[in-house]
Amino acid sequence: MFRRAPHQARAGSRKRQPRATLSRGRGQRLRTGLVAALPRGATQDEEGRPLEPQNNPERTGVADSVEMPASTAWPIVLAFGVALLFTGLLTSAAVSVLGAILAVAASAGWFRQVLPHEAHETVPVKLEVAPVVTARPEVARIPALPERHRARIPIETYPIGAGIKGGLAGSVAMAALAMLYGVVSHHSIWYPINLLASVVYAQPLLLSTERLTAFNPVLLLVAAVLHLATSVLVGLLYGVLLPMFGRRPILLGGFVAPILWSGLLHTSLGIINPLLNQRINWTWFVISQVAFGIVAGLVVVRQRRVRTRQFLPFAVRAGIEAPGIMDERGGGARKNEP
Repeated sequence: MFRRAPHQARAGSRKRQPRATLSRGRGQRLRTGLVAALPRGATQDEEGRPLEPQNNPERTGVADSVEMPASTAWPIVLAFGVALLFTGLLTSAAVSVLGAILAVAASAGWFRQVLPHEAHETVPVKLEVAPVVTARPEVARIPALPERHRARIPIETYPIGAGIKGGLAGSVAMAALAMLYGVVSHHSIWYPINLLASVVYAQPLLLSTERLTAFNPVLLLVAAVLHLATSVLVGLLYGVLLPMFGRRPILLGGFVAPILWSGLLHTSLGIINPLLNQRINWTWFVISQVAFGIVAGLVVVRQRRVRTRQFLPFAVRAGIEAPGIMDERGGGARKNEP
């Protein structure tokens, strides 16, 4: 077969030498990486050969200065120029011209500081080490308070029936004083009743005083429905508000609230119903409102309070039977009160 020439063999051997050198270089780099991965304090590798020191010094130098964007007053000048430009629309054209000149000059000066390169200035750096000083010999610890359920005010309230009873009782007292006013002023108990019906039924205001003092079944029905509905709603409102004022509930329900809504009606009734405003007697109106408030407040306060269900889970308050929350034997909710 064919034989390789001597010079070709030597050339082939010379070509293989760089490959061997490259292999030694890769091994050397691999060995260096393994040495860098060893923990600190180790002086030999796994084969017992000494380790070479790593030249990776930390940077300890701090710059004496730093470059920051240069300060400029052109934005303030531009704002002042624009302000003068619009001020001149109300004062004089010369002011607008001055503002336009300042705005153009400020725009040019501002753009020259950022284009084509942003202007910078060198600011010296001063290192200051703040000393840590304390006058306390030990660390003060804040005592942790125990977790408690945050109660919603009021904790107890009156049932709905208490508000309805108070409203009905107050309506009787107010109706008695209103009929007394009708007897004293017009010698008829039907005058305040027919006048009350005019709140939603304006025809009685067009009638004469003689017709207003006469009996009218339609006006009686309208006045009764309006009077009872309003009284029950106000009684329910008393049942909600009076528990929040546990010390003087009669003062709130008997005097403060009636005077407030009487003043509100006195200021707005002239716009809402001017004809009714001309016929109503505000002195007797306020007296009847105070009587309603006192009687309704006394009736509501004398009722038995019930605890709110704020400590119960939402599932119990919504009527959902949830295992672990409902009492399986009694069918009621477990008490979560503290």
